[in-house]
Amino acid sequence: MTDDLAVDVAVQRHSRPWLVFATTSIGVLAVFISMSGLTVALPTLTRELSATPAQSTWIVLGYMVVTTALILVFGRLADIVGRRPLYLGGLAVFAVASAACVFAPSAEWLIVARILQGVGAGAVVTNNTALLTDVFPTHLLGRALGWNATVAALGQVVGPLIGGAATALLGWHGLFLVVTPLAVIATVTSVLVIPRSPRVRRRREHFDVVGALLSTTLLTGIVLALTPGLSGPAWMPFVYGTGSMVLAVVMVAWFVRRSEPLIDLTLFRDRRVGIIMVAALLTAVTTYAVPLIISLFEQAAEGTSPFVAGILVMPVALGTVLAASVAGSVVNRYSPRTLMAIGLVLITMGLGGMTLLLTPDSTPRWASALCLALIGMGIGLFMTPSTSALMLTVDPQRRGIANGLRSMLQNVGNLLGTALILSIATIGLGASAREATYAGATDSLGAADIGVLIGNLRWGGLVLTVVAAIGVLVCLMFPRTPVTVTPVDLDDDDPISVKEPV
Repeated sequence: MTDDLAVDVAVQRHSRPWLVFATTSIGVLAVFISMSGLTVALPTLTRELSATPAQSTWIVLGYMVVTTALILVFGRLADIVGRRPLYLGGLAVFAVASAACVFAPSAEWLIVARILQGVGAGAVVTNNTALLTDVFPTHLLGRALGWNATVAALGQVVGPLIGGAATALLGWHGLFLVVTPLAVIATVTSVLVIPRSPRVRRRREHFDVVGALLSTTLLTGIVLALTPGLSGPAWMPFVYGTGSMVLAVVMVAWFVRRSEPLIDLTLFRDRRVGIIMVAALLTAVTTYAVPLIISLFEQAAEGTSPFVAGILVMPVALGTVLAASVAGSVVNRYSPRTLMAIGLVLITMGLGGMTLLLTPDSTPRWASALCLALIGMGIGLFMTPSTSALMLTVDPQRRGIANGLRSMLQNVGNLLGTALILSIATIGLGASAREATYAGATDSLGAADIGVLIGNLRWGGLVLTVVAAIGVLVCLMFPRTPVTVTPVDLDDDDPISVKEPV
């Protein structure tokens, strides 16, 4: 077949697509629980491993940096070599790395094991949505993608609860003792259930190695710029920040010139795609660090246990599930613009209320729970229509890289939000106070230090609230019309044929 001919893509309907969904959900939960579960376990982990603040930060952020960078890489490879092999390989790597985390004898060992976990997680996050898009019929696709996004969001918000409970019962190893069997189950069931990738006849494509190196270096530079404690002298964050801006320009110029870039910038020719990507980034920045704020406030300022801190963020999970169930029912009736904007409004309201309640005086638990529930409902209401709209907008053979780019931006948001709060929280604290904050050692913090920490957390909450408000404006730029795909009336055994110009 010559390059100017169309490519035939056989998207084979699966006889039991919800079984595939259930299988991939196990892997997704394992990945996101492992990502967010350490937020409440971090003080215990810091104490028991005698980790420095820099090591503790990299135990959390190392996983996220690697996952975020490799999402782009695996998204591109998925379009070239197939989604199923990469997904299964990623699950296997993640399971092995999770077991290595359990037996980590030192902070350095744990950092390496977490980075390896991130490699496997990148392959899982990139491919699961695209796999579901391949196996679900059109009339069920919106609902399936919405619930898939909900599972991912749920994994993020229940991670702190699971991490807190496991840490209270089993020590810092507890989270990984929970995640490892989940990863093994996900690997075995995925081998048995997930169908082979669709048959694709297309010209040979080349992998953008330079683009992968540029994107990885850029993300690392951003993290170092946002975490002064890891960057050496006080002037180094400025150097990293300036270098990152220059590198971003170089990276975009490289992608524009490449015929087969790591990031297909032509996706942004569709205004809808660009708006969804930006809104997903802002949503992740504002919501992912919420459990971290609550954990630092409750453990360092209030002296609560990891388990209690995990319970206190549960309203986020409950709100997410409730709103996602509603969004899944109305996603085909209302414009994504309306649903996404309402979701960001709820997040803005919840963050604003949470920030006001971060005070040294006792505040009603029901008031904090209500604010966190609003945040969760905003997440659920945003994720379902945004994911469905993106997957139904792009061409089928660009779903891998489109989903990879969306997932990458969401993880960049997670990374930026976490790095930002960790940086803001310790402003004005001495070295010993920073170590005590990470370790949750409230007895060694004076009243002045606790006051500084609470003030910093309030500033961090205010910054996130402003970012969420900007997200509302971005969502309102989305076209009013719903995103739909004309169903193809075929027998269940027939493939859906999609034409894509090369």
